Amino acid sequence: MEVIILAGGFGTRLKSVVADRPKALAPINGRPFLEYLLDHLIGQGVLRFVFSVGYRALMIEEHFGDRYRERPIRYALETDPLGTGGGIANALPYTEGESVLVVNGDSLFLTDLAPQLALHRRSAALATLALRPMRNFSRYGRVETDEAGRIVAFREKEPVGEGLINGGVYLLSRDCFGVAGLSGKFSLENDFFGAMVAELPLYGLADNGYFLDIGIPEDFTRAQEDFPKLRIGGRG
Repeated sequence: MEVIILAGGFGTRLKSVVADRPKALAPINGRPFLEYLLDHLIGQGVLRFVFSVGYRALMIEEHFGDRYRERPIRYALETDPLGTGGGIANALPYTEGESVLVVNGDSLFLTDLAPQLALHRRSAALATLALRPMRNFSRYGRVETDEAGRIVAFREKEPVGEGLINGGVYLLSRDCFGVAGLSGKFSLENDFFGAMVAELPLYGLADNGYFLDIGIPEDFTRAQEDFPKLRIGGRG
């Protein structure tokens, strides 16, 4: 399996605590956040990485070089911001398979990839999302599915007692953006998921694995406390 990691963001909300490096390199107990994510993915069987990079890309490349724990790394550079969807499309030529895993480079979701991949293949989905059940939240939008796992709606952010959120772990069919007629700069969440949910086969699977998005200072602080307690990819 190969994975595209979206690591090109500016990390605007985190600048008060991490101002000198890209968000993916934010230090968690002396290690860059991205190392924890890679350890988890290696534990799930990922063999190759493609980093979609933009902001301070050279810092990421200088840290990791062309491999991590013997897994090769390639870099897909955005010379101009392309949005989350455009960044993935820009990185796809660096991959080989008919389906590719995509993960956000600023969140850790310890999912089991095997059932997600099985659903993706069984349903002939263009995209299959890992969904995290949550309670009492307003920071994230909700994702609704039918009994078969097909996504029927993406709801806006609002105070919610319980629901499923998009966990930022996606299996995408290689031709998904072509089928949707998307190219150039576009948002994965709005222009593909949100706009195409009624027309295209998009599926989701709930997973109760540990989840944390380090995008705000409070959760960055929480990561310092949580991560030493986790076993990630056989480490910890």
